[in-house]
Amino acid sequence: MAGGKQSARQKMINLMYLVFIAMIAMTMSKEVLSAFGLMDKKFDRANELAIASNNGILTQLKTQAEEKPEEFESANKLANQISAISDDFYKFLGTVKANDIVKNGGYELEENGDLPYEEMDKGDKLDELWFTGDRLTKRGQEVLDRIEKYKADIKAVLPKEGKWQPVVQSFEDRFSTAPVKDNDGVEKKWLDYHFQGFPAIASYTKLTAMQNDVKATETNIYNGFLGNLVSNATSLKNYTAIVLADKSAFFAGEKFQGKVVLGKYANVAPTKMSVAGKEVDLSKAIDSTGAATLDFNVGNVGEHEIDGKFTFKEDGKELEIPIIGNYVVVPRPNSATISADKMNVVYRGVSNPMTISFAGVPDNKVNASGSGLSKASGVGKYSMNPGTGKEVTINVTAKLDDGSTATDRAVFRIKDIPKPTGTIAGQSEGGLPRNNIEIGTIKAELSDFDFDLPLTVTSFKFKVPGQATVNVNGNKLNGTAKAALRKARRGDAVQIFDIKSKANSSVRIKPASPIAIELAN
Repeated sequence: MAGGKQSARQKMINLMYLVFIAMIAMTMSKEVLSAFGLMDKKFDRANELAIASNNGILTQLKTQAEEKPEEFESANKLANQISAISDDFYKFLGTVKANDIVKNGGYELEENGDLPYEEMDKGDKLDELWFTGDRLTKRGQEVLDRIEKYKADIKAVLPKEGKWQPVVQSFEDRFSTAPVKDNDGVEKKWLDYHFQGFPAIASYTKLTAMQNDVKATETNIYNGFLGNLVSNATSLKNYTAIVLADKSAFFAGEKFQGKVVLGKYANVAPTKMSVAGKEVDLSKAIDSTGAATLDFNVGNVGEHEIDGKFTFKEDGKELEIPIIGNYVVVPRPNSATISADKMNVVYRGVSNPMTISFAGVPDNKVNASGSGLSKASGVGKYSMNPGTGKEVTINVTAKLDDGSTATDRAVFRIKDIPKPTGTIAGQSEGGLPRNNIEIGTIKAELSDFDFDLPLTVTSFKFKVPGQATVNVNGNKLNGTAKAALRKARRGDAVQIFDIKSKANSSVRIKPASPIAIELAN
């Protein structure tokens, strides 16, 4: 996991350090500044490749964890923690580059997207932001603290076994923030030694190199996880007990039926596969683990069988393995069941629409019965027309796939149509002009009733103060009522009561509430 030889990347970093030292003793030329810019671009490209490589290793660990959770699940979990910690620190370094150096230094990208390398020869802006005298500023201390936090977080995740110590030590050395002695033997703080007094492009490149160190650390750790687990993954002791149910869904109270076998999931790609007599296109169905994806319409509600053949190459010959299985299709949930406990009510005299179903059972295997209940058009749709009495019971029977029967019942209260409200000219009280009352139509309205039930007024009584009550047939004032109205004075309260109406059925409608109108003129 850790070698004695220096990699090409490490040699590049060492070369950069030599350039840093050389810069102290020479006047900075545009060529040197451009060289740092080119070095930064090389680190950037290396980081892109490292990110892609690390993502590939993470995908491999995830796949191994799904196939062999006992061997790889823990490693996959730790690797994802390392990835999250590294990504957070990598992004922080990117923010430091963008804000502390580029934005703070007043630099703008060139048309080709590159930094203005030859203009980034000063480091005074970064020095002012990070250093004050012989101390660090608040921002400088924050940068140093984030490096230390990154180190602590990574070491907290790494296993504590002895074989991981070389990885830990290499990580410590790579991100050490211990004081450093310069060429004169003077001990300097780590941040001062590496960043104070350097051109902006040099500090920028140093941070890009640190991002490269982050990605290289990830690679070492991920490979460590894979390398440490190879021997365990091939051990025969890692066979798993696999439960094979006879079907993929069971009803409550039903006996579970199936088998338990000992086996391992093999990463072997098939050469052919057919399901229900149809050939499956393996170029689209096989994933990177060798697993074949099934993709077909499940059909109607109920129990279905899966049959087919899996064909593999063994010793140069085709080996056919039968595919046998089944599954249960239940109705797709598209609404919640919400009910008010005391609102199980149906109304006498109207057709009450109802929806009746049995969870997991197709409509053609559900039977509902009750006094006044009849099947309507649509899946699970019924109509209830209650008769006499105060309650009606609906019984539901369902035929299950195993041949057994399930039953349920619900009781509904029967209520009469509520009392309508009497109105004239759209009002049941208040004031109206004499003429509006004289020509107005008396109505009985079911304003708070959920059913569309038009009512027609058949008769009512009309009373003007000081005048005899007039009985009227129909829904408008007759001659006698109009004559009484003409004798009324302004401000008199005219009453219309005992308002009788009928619907388009034989149901009895209660008299509407009376109307009290004050004569406006």
